[in-house]
This record gives sequence, C-alpha cells and structure tokens, in this order.
Amino acid sequence: MSVLAVGLSHRTADLGMLAKATVPADELDKVLHELQQAQHVGEVMLVSTCNRIEAYAVVETFHGGLADISTVLARQAGLEPSDLYDKLYVHYAGAAVEHVFSVAAGLDSMVVGETQILGQVRAAYAAAREAGTVGRTMHELVQTTLRVGKRVHSETGLGALGASVVSEALAEAPAVAGKRAVVVGAGSMGALAASQLRKDGIGEITVVNRTRANADRLAESLVEQGVSARAADIGSLAEQLAAADLVVCCTGAQGAVLESGLVEGVLAARSGDPLVVFDLGLPRDVAPEVDRMPGVRVVDLETVRRRMDAAAADGSGGTSSAKQIAKATGIVLDEVRDYLAGQRSAEVTPTVTALRKRAAEVVDAELLRLDNRLPDLDEEVRTELAGTVRRVVDKLLHAPTVRVKQLAAETADTDYAGALRELFGLDPQAPAAVASPSGAAKHDQIDVRDARQGGSRVDGGSDNE
Repeated sequence: MSVLAVGLSHRTADLGMLAKATVPADELDKVLHELQQAQHVGEVMLVSTCNRIEAYAVVETFHGGLADISTVLARQAGLEPSDLYDKLYVHYAGAAVEHVFSVAAGLDSMVVGETQILGQVRAAYAAAREAGTVGRTMHELVQTTLRVGKRVHSETGLGALGASVVSEALAEAPAVAGKRAVVVGAGSMGALAASQLRKDGIGEITVVNRTRANADRLAESLVEQGVSARAADIGSLAEQLAAADLVVCCTGAQGAVLESGLVEGVLAARSGDPLVVFDLGLPRDVAPEVDRMPGVRVVDLETVRRRMDAAAADGSGGTSSAKQIAKATGIVLDEVRDYLAGQRSAEVTPTVTALRKRAAEVVDAELLRLDNRLPDLDEEVRTELAGTVRRVVDKLLHAPTVRVKQLAAETADTDYAGALRELFGLDPQAPAAVASPSGAAKHDQIDVRDARQGGSRVDGGSDNE
C-alpha cells in the first residue's frame, strides 16, 4: 500500500470553492469515517484549513484510492466528482511524502514560511487518531513530517520571512496601538488573531463567541499576557461592534455572522469613525454586501491572497527570501530521500526475519537428527556442537542480510525482498516473509519524477497499478 495525497488549495481553487469543500469541525469525524470505509482506503487523515483541504490516505491502488477520496470530497462540497477534478491536485507514494513535508515546512502556504500549518497538521493527526482512522504507516509519516517542519524552521530563516495568514491580514489595517478590537470566534484562529493584535500593541480586546466559556477562556489567557481583555455574549455583538475600531471574524460558522442588517445598525450607532473588518472565516463570516457599505472596509482571505500573489510577482523578499526557500527545499528533499530509503529498508526486514527463522528451523532439525543418530553423545560436547553450528549459520547470514537492507535503502528499482524469497524458497504468503507489494519502490521513483514534470494533477497522473 502507498500514500496518496488529494486536495485543493489556494493554488488551485478560489475561496468560493474552498468554502464549499471545507469540513466543519463537527463533521470531521463523519467525513473521516466515510473516507476510511471506502473500498481502497486503509488509513486516512484530513487537513482542513482556511486555504486548503487535503486528504492523506494509505491506499491499495492509485486509481481506486483517488476515485474513493474524490467522491467523498465532492459529496462534502455538494458537487459531482467531475466538477471537482479540475481543482484537485494529486500526489502519490514518494511525491505524496514530498508534498506533506513541504506543506509542514510552510513551503506550500499562501504566506510562504508561516508556522501555523505545522500545528494544523498536528491537530489533523490528533483528530484522525481519535477517530481511529490512522495506523502505523500514517503515524510514522506524520511524526516524521512534524520533525521535518520543525527542522526547517529551526535551521533556516523561513519562519521569520513568513508570518501567518492572520498577521498578513492585519498588516492591511491602520496602526492598532491603543485601539479597541472585537474578536468574533474563540477557536484556534481567534486565538492567533488575538495574539497578533497583542504583539501589535492593541489597547483592548473583546472576545465574542457562541459558547461563552470559550470566550472567557481566551480572554483570561490574554489578561495573563498583559492585555486588557474581556469576554462578551454573542447576543451583545452589535453593542460591541459599535464601540470597536476593528473587528476580526473567524468563527467557522456555515453562514454569515455579520449580516448587512446588523452592520447597518452598528454604523448608525457609531460616531462616524470607519470600521475595519477582517473576515478570516471559511466560509465567509461577513456578508458580501457589508464591503459595499460606506464607512466599512473589509479585508478577507481573497485580499490576503492578492497581496501575496503581488508580492511573489514583483519578487518582494529579494535574494534573502530565495536563499531561505532554497535551503528549506533542500532540507525537505534530503528528508524525503532518507524517509523513502528507510521505508524500502523496512520493507525487506520481514523477509530477512523469515530467512533467519528458516535457518534456525534447519539448524534445529539437524541437531535433532544428530540426537537421534548419537543418543549417547556427551552432553557437554552436544552443547558445544549446537553452539558452533548456530554461530556458523549466524556468521554466514550476517553479511548478506545486512547488505540486502543497505541495497534496498539505496536502490529503488530492485525487489530485494522478492529475490530473497526466490533464492531461499521462502513462502511468499507467510506474514513474516511478505514485505511491500512487488514494485512499490518503483512507484516511489516514477511518481516523484511525474510530479515534478507536472503529472501530479488528476488529468495528467499516471497509473502505476
């Protein structure tokens, strides 16, 4: 079985499509089980953020896994799979490993280098583990992924180059020092927004949330950090907005939280000062009409994307940025190579174990035959003979079994496990003698190449079944 990554992000879809495909927290468990119960999917986790929805799965076949995952994602978005295909990207086997490492490193983010995604990958794994949809393969991949992400940020300056989407959005605001802010939503994005406002010197923060206990918890945390903060009920939202200089909305609700009627009433109660609203929700928390109201400025994720695209187009960041990205990319590629080598070595280990077991069985059989032929043999001599035979066999097997693991790690196009089974007549159906499906290493090599040639999109992918 191999790893398959299927998703859509800010690179392939607009925010409208991402909003349709996003998986709310209260539906995540259901979607994970739908994915795992599909015919070709063994293990699966789902990363759903404000600018990407990705499924990472351990699948039996490429096309079967792709069809299963695409069907579930399309159903979640209320679309036919064919309507979603053009927006999807697909990475298989080695290419999937390279993709998830790049994602965790922040190299695939809207804001290159941002560190928020690392926590989101960790949270996605925790959710999948709680749902019971991940096993050993996904566990090992994610643990390595998190380590790679940390390594990139500790060994490069990439994290300093890229702030989170929240900080990039707030960069569009006028100076916030001494101002009053309302944060609508007390989840992870709300906490990030409040933290960034604190760093920018905000004067006062009011946290509004449907669940008051969560708002209280975030407000208390801010007070401990030296911020003037308090919590408020969602029913007082209009009152809080009327007194605010800026508003950050990040609720994760399925409908707009700031409707046009609500904002009209708020504007009437204000003294005429402009209101800056940051809509970081997906789907959007602010009704589209609000952006057209006099005295209101809305900064949403699309605004951030245009800003980042413009920065990328004019080369903002210069040589330093390019060097850090190149260094981070080099680390990712080195880690991918080591991970795949380790996987190939691990694939041959069960067969090596089976070979040693077979050798031990032969030795035991021959010693038993010796016992039958020489029943009066001195016990001390018998023990010495048994030890000598076992040492000879161990020494004969040591070099080839160590070497075959090295060769398996170094070479992607030879089935060393199969060669051992053939040479020593090992039962290919015995669990201890079975490594990965024949040719799995070839998949890794082919798919990495195809992905780099643009073959990782659905309409250009190759079938390696």
